[in-house]
Amino acid sequence: MTEEAILAFRRDFEAIEQEIGKAIIGQKTLIRDVLTAMVAGGNVLLEGLPGLGKTQLVKTIGKVLDLQFSRIQFTPDLMPADVTGTSVMIKDGEGMRMEFRQGPVFSNIVLADEINRATPKTQSALLEAMQEHTVTGGSTTYALPEPFFVLATQNPLESEGTYPLPEAQMDRFLFKLDVGFPNKEELLKIVMMTTTEDQQEPQKVCDGAKLLELRRIAQTVPIAEPVADYMMEVTLKTHPEYEGAPEDVKKYIRYGASPRGAQAVMQAARILALTEGRYNVSYEDVRAAAKPALRHRLFLNFEGIAEGKTVDGIIEALL
Repeated sequence: MTEEAILAFRRDFEAIEQEIGKAIIGQKTLIRDVLTAMVAGGNVLLEGLPGLGKTQLVKTIGKVLDLQFSRIQFTPDLMPADVTGTSVMIKDGEGMRMEFRQGPVFSNIVLADEINRATPKTQSALLEAMQEHTVTGGSTTYALPEPFFVLATQNPLESEGTYPLPEAQMDRFLFKLDVGFPNKEELLKIVMMTTTEDQQEPQKVCDGAKLLELRRIAQTVPIAEPVADYMMEVTLKTHPEYEGAPEDVKKYIRYGASPRGAQAVMQAARILALTEGRYNVSYEDVRAAAKPALRHRLFLNFEGIAEGKTVDGIIEALL
């Protein structure tokens, strides 16, 4: 990899960040983490209370990246066909025939708004799309447009009327990001910007082809064997049955991260290295990527929940 390629990657990445920042006040770490996951080709789960700008962030990203965008509002009465599409009977000159009508999942960016308000049956309609980027209708499999991302929002599980996402679906999100409440200065800026006509419309600074090129560049970043070994050790230590697992993991974790967790850390660490202008992945890149990549792949047992332990705290101890 040449120095010019690294500089170009960093310049393009920062240009996207800055343009998104014109419409999203604060949340700089959140914006960077979402972009990191998208460059890696992964899906993102955003968790936070209503009204914190999760939907606005996803819409802004769609405009800045000039990607086809669709929004699905998940509700308890939403059906799988409302997401993926359905076969309908068509009458033409040759008689009756079945035709598949594509649903809103056929888009580059799919905003699954409040995904945990839908029933498990409807949540599972996204599984194939999130992993294989395909949708099966009847006996035919249809390819989704590339690049393809599911950016889902969910309310905290303590909220009423929610259905926890199954472990298999959680594992298909590259990152889980917590959306925090803005501080006083940020809150004032948000209120002033949204209650006047002085709102900046984000402009296109990238497209799907450029995003795929950034992903290709990131995949060429080398990882030294000791760093890769550290990455695998961190993943293995999330499992309570692993001999080298810390006491907190053995005591409070029901089960740990899957191989997808290690893949997510590696993909994100490569991108973080490039955004810092470095040629190779460092231990610090691994530590920075570990929380968003692993926090939704570790599950506390009853004792951990009862004692008020947090997954983030256990990951910090691992690192």
